[in-house]
Amino acid sequence: MATKRIKATDLPAALSLLEVEEFIQQIGELDRQVDVLEGTMNDKLTVIKKEFETQAKPLNDKINELFNGVQAYCSVNRLNMLKGDAKTAKLSTGEISWRVTPPKVSVKGVDAVIKMIKSLGLNRFLRDKQEIDKPALLNEKDVALNIPGISISQKEEFVIKPFSSELERAQTIK
Repeated sequence: MATKRIKATDLPAALSLLEVEEFIQQIGELDRQVDVLEGTMNDKLTVIKKEFETQAKPLNDKINELFNGVQAYCSVNRLNMLKGDAKTAKLSTGEISWRVTPPKVSVKGVDAVIKMIKSLGLNRFLRDKQEIDKPALLNEKDVALNIPGISISQKEEFVIKPFSSELERAQTIK
């Protein structure tokens, strides 16, 4: 359910409870019209995307074929193409280069690995994460507000939820 925030500036104000109900009914009707438009837009975008993907497929296939051909040649001739400890060869139509990615750690079975690290006494590979306990601060607002850097705010929102609509519109009251 989406929440939409609207600003009330120079908008018509309802003058009675009956008019409020009419406005809410209109909001529901308009929301449903927007949903229909979004659905139509997405249907058209799907068709357009498919059309361009179909046109691009042979081009991408050719790019991959040419890339593999360049890579095959360069892999065999790498030492002749690179000067000294260079990682890039500049050609008349572009550059080719070999790059080593940064090291990456992967962990499978986090709980088992943590247990093993602890049992081996390698606690330097573990870290404790400390963070502010916001629910605890809210439970003791009077104490929390005496801590420099802590503020607690609260807003009142005006929400309209028309019947048979999945959307909400909310406005922050200042």
